[in-house]
Amino acid sequence: MKPLWKIDTTMPAGSTFEPGARHDVVVVGAGLTGLTTAVMLTHAGLDVAVIEAGEVAELASGGNTGKLSLLQGKRLAEIRRHHPAALVRAYVDANREGMGWLTDFADSAGVPYTRRTDHSYAQSPEGVETVRGQHDAAREAGLATRMLAPARLTSTPFPISGAVALEDQVTIDPVKVALALVRELLDGGGTLLTGIRVTGAHALGSPRVETTRGPVFADHIVLATGTPVLDRGLYFTKVRGMRSYCVSFRVPGGPTEGSYLSVDSPTRSIRPVSGADGPDGVAQLIVGGNGHPVGRSDGETAAVDDLVAWTAQHFPGAVETHRWSAQDYESHNQIPFVGAMPRGVGAIRFATGYAKWGLSNAPAAALRLTAEILGTSPRERSSWMNTLATRLTVPADLGRGAIEGARVAAAAAARWVDAESRSVPVPQPDEGTGVVANRAGHPVGISTVDGITRAVSAVCTHLGGVLDWNDAECTWDCPLHASRFTPDGTRIEGPAVEDLKQLPRSGRG
Repeated sequence: MKPLWKIDTTMPAGSTFEPGARHDVVVVGAGLTGLTTAVMLTHAGLDVAVIEAGEVAELASGGNTGKLSLLQGKRLAEIRRHHPAALVRAYVDANREGMGWLTDFADSAGVPYTRRTDHSYAQSPEGVETVRGQHDAAREAGLATRMLAPARLTSTPFPISGAVALEDQVTIDPVKVALALVRELLDGGGTLLTGIRVTGAHALGSPRVETTRGPVFADHIVLATGTPVLDRGLYFTKVRGMRSYCVSFRVPGGPTEGSYLSVDSPTRSIRPVSGADGPDGVAQLIVGGNGHPVGRSDGETAAVDDLVAWTAQHFPGAVETHRWSAQDYESHNQIPFVGAMPRGVGAIRFATGYAKWGLSNAPAAALRLTAEILGTSPRERSSWMNTLATRLTVPADLGRGAIEGARVAAAAAARWVDAESRSVPVPQPDEGTGVVANRAGHPVGISTVDGITRAVSAVCTHLGGVLDWNDAECTWDCPLHASRFTPDGTRIEGPAVEDLKQLPRSGRG
């Protein structure tokens, strides 16, 4: 499952790793947050190294839909329901400044994009009230949204009971943006190190990151890893990991002109791709949605197939070209966490919790991280930075955290019980499938992928959750805090930093 944006794209290999090297700043993660932060700091004259376990735009940054919008589905209404208008306005202002930075950079770097009208829409009459709430919150925050009645939306081939629209939003190829950021970083004297996993970071003594190939020292460390790979601050309990799916199609007569995101379930995200904002110059349509907490799904492939069936119903003759999925994190208090990490003595910073809106939240986070690292005084910073930095936790935030905590506990218990109900040996799994069984009291994950059957410990190396098989990506996913692993146990993403232990096969299992 490779994203549309990465087809026939060559990723830069990076520089030669030097154990013990010293830089002004080490940024962990070569996604949009890490690269925008690194470029901003390089522009300020600092020596910056970016370290990435995989390749550039490896995960969420390379797998998103390429929507750059301030409307953001029902996000503003959700924030406003439990927070003051000033906080919603600060969130919008942060995303506006992030969006402006990214489009200005795209203009200077020659990355094309398309201005479109974005819509948050209701698929049924029951969702219209949410659309109105989104419109009210957006207007209160200073956005020029407008309500559209169904009579104004008759040209769309899918059902709409009402919508709110915001003009002059953007669709862009996120991988082209990431590659342009890498060029800017390297041209500015920065360092890119790929294929090197960071396993820890230390603030005391000489601040440094630990990697599988040795330490790298820096005055400042930025963890731009989706969710922090350090447990200090317990941010893995303050966000939840969500996976969602995308399928691209060639559509007879071409795709829609605007972009759309439903406010009701099951989620439908519609994003046209043109020669100006896509990878191959061929007009396509991306349909996304069906998100769920990581490791807690009745079937990931079924979620993708549902998107294909929906598209065939409403866009007759659509031909599938690519399918993929991506993972992002939602903050329980609905606003991204950005800034200094607890017990990091000001040397370690991080960003997480974009709720799938990284194209604007990532550069906004980078602006704030850069201001803090450069020592810009609060008086000189954008007002939204100070508002978001001093926001209060409200009872609803605690309630969402408690509910998610209960779900995590339930998932942990259920997975252990399920593992104990099945003992090895088990029949060899069919191609593309995996099963968890019990071997001497320990859950074992057995899978067959590309004709190879493997056995690994099915216990997450983070906090011991029993893993679930993802039949769309052929990965082991943790239902507790969203760590993921390949069939051979290699860590992919999440708060876990260690691989799963590979186990010998015994009997048929």
